[in-house]
Amino acid sequence: MAIIINVDVMLAKRKMSVTELSERVGITMANLSILKNGKAKAIRLSTLDAICKALDCQPGDILEYKDEDVTEA
Repeated sequence: MAIIINVDVMLAKRKMSVTELSERVGITMANLSILKNGKAKAIRLSTLDAICKALDCQPGDILEYKDEDVTEA
C-alpha cells in the first residue's frame, strides 16, 4: 500500500505505550495493531483526530505517502 501509518514512530517520540494510546483513543488493541502493522484499509477521521489529540501531533506525522511505482536506484 502506498499510504504508510507511522503510529509506532509517534509512540516512540512521545514515550507512550500501545496500551495507553488504546485507552486514550478508545479503540481496541486489535484495531490499533491493524493500524500499526499496515493492514488497515481505511481509518475514520474521528479515529485519526483522537490519535492526533492523544499523541499531540498532526495527521501528516501519522500518515505518509510513498509512490509504489517509483523504484529506487
